[in-house]
Amino acid sequence: MSLLADAPLPPRNEKAAAIGVMLTATLFIATSLLLAKMVGSGWGAVTPDQKLHPLQVTAGRFLFGFIGIASFVAWRRPSFTRPALGLHLLRSLLGMSGVGLMFTAALLIPLAETTAISFLNPIFAMMLAVVILGERVGLLRWSCAALAFAGALLLVLRGGFEPRPEALVALAAAALLGGEVIALKFLSGREAVPQILLLNNGIALLVMMSLASLVWIWPSPQQWLALAGVGLAMISAQALFTRAIRMTDASFIAPFSYATLIVSSGLDWLVFGSWPSLRSWLGVAIIVTAGVLLSWREAVREKRARQAGAV
Repeated sequence: MSLLADAPLPPRNEKAAAIGVMLTATLFIATSLLLAKMVGSGWGAVTPDQKLHPLQVTAGRFLFGFIGIASFVAWRRPSFTRPALGLHLLRSLLGMSGVGLMFTAALLIPLAETTAISFLNPIFAMMLAVVILGERVGLLRWSCAALAFAGALLLVLRGGFEPRPEALVALAAAALLGGEVIALKFLSGREAVPQILLLNNGIALLVMMSLASLVWIWPSPQQWLALAGVGLAMISAQALFTRAIRMTDASFIAPFSYATLIVSSGLDWLVFGSWPSLRSWLGVAIIVTAGVLLSWREAVREKRARQAGAV
């Protein structure tokens, strides 16, 4: 079941509506990253040293994310089944670690770079699917993966091929989030979306609040509002993304998620005056190109599968 209960749309309007839903999701994702960077940089601080640690920001994300999904569950009362707690724990550990590192990277490098590197998580998921799920991947998909990693090298290495530790943080986040995708694959066929999101946010909240207590600084009222925005924006983005995928073919709608780059880089420039270098933009362009090619390939595969099934 979808988190957004909408009546079916007329077929001729469905793709346009799906694009609108996906673009709104990208706005929420970019907003969540921006707010995380703001509170981590000291926005809303009462004292000069009141900068929230990424562990605390991540805990805030899951606190308000849990409040959001718990409110939805209390309102809609969806039916739950017996959960696979081991898979939920694995998915939550991978997801919260990836989110925490992504918020850390957002403090260290421009949001456009953080966002672009995060787009590698489907590539990592594809590679893990080959090893864990035994999926077969053709030459074109491997070529897209190689192209994406070539773009990532431009972002994680300096001109003299010296690693940029701050960009490697974002790369590690993408790898962990790719692992989360695989864990989610095992869960998605067994349990409903509200149940998955509720348990994920609940488990991550317990763990992250324990870790955040080690670096806890009491947030100001403005920072509490920003943390609420981080969590609610991210959970809203997840819901909208799920809705967009279910409204039309995933291969059609997925490329529109790259609008996150435009929104996040624009917000980052407006608030922090941060702008990637030309080298970084080249890396971003290569990663996006690889992603679009991969989406096109998936569209071709789906079309052939439908045609074969119709025969």
